[in-house]
Amino acid sequence: MPNYRRVFVAGGCYFFTVNLLERRLTLLTDHIDLLRDSVRRVKRLYPFYIDAWVVLPDHMHMVLTLPADTADFSVRLRLMKLLFAKGLPRSERLSATRRNRNERGIWQRRFWEHAIRDDRDYSRHIDYCHWNPVKHGYVNQLSEWPYSTVHRDVRNALLASDWVGFTESSDAEFGEVNR
Repeated sequence: MPNYRRVFVAGGCYFFTVNLLERRLTLLTDHIDLLRDSVRRVKRLYPFYIDAWVVLPDHMHMVLTLPADTADFSVRLRLMKLLFAKGLPRSERLSATRRNRNERGIWQRRFWEHAIRDDRDYSRHIDYCHWNPVKHGYVNQLSEWPYSTVHRDVRNALLASDWVGFTESSDAEFGEVNR
């Protein structure tokens, strides 16, 4: 059995990758309003700041900063996944294990988490979030992908509208295999 070790830092900033169980599905973009509402509801109950967020059809990446008095990111991710799944009709295939545990078959059970270490690490993970739709071939330019905080950052003059600061060679540090 794996021994998962997570780093918990009160007020910490974290990068997350959360995947659908069946990566061929497009539930996240097909039900983007439900996903956004789920995140808003969790944010009201358990505050956090969204530094960056990109939603692709089968997975999402987020950089979140927690309030100074908490290190509990797990409850936030768990509730986001739960609320999203509860809002979907029950049509997914279920393994015997999931059926016995009364679980949905929407999300992979766990998520990838990385505690941001410094300003460079922060910038690179923000850039990775923004660049992801181009990396996966969904669009040729960031401005074409509607499900990203890149648009907020351009509006707030944090990024130029033609920003292309991330390169494929930088990808090796993020644990995601190019396919």
